[in-house]
Amino acid sequence: MATMTTNTVRAFNFGAAVRNTFASIADARARRAKYVECVTELNSMTDRELADIGIARSMITAVAREASLQA
Repeated sequence: MATMTTNTVRAFNFGAAVRNTFASIADARARRAKYVECVTELNSMTDRELADIGIARSMITAVAREASLQA
């Protein structure tokens, strides 16, 4: 029985790596902007308004983080 092994070498695509890096940075910036917007909006609400929507003031950062990740 004969076996044949083939080794293939894939070339590094520098252009694709740069595009992916910039896409990742843009995505992170968009998520951060959404996080900051959410924190700002929730911090501007009164404790009563927050309670009406079921959020305690101590939960604002967690809620904003979750909202930014769902984008």
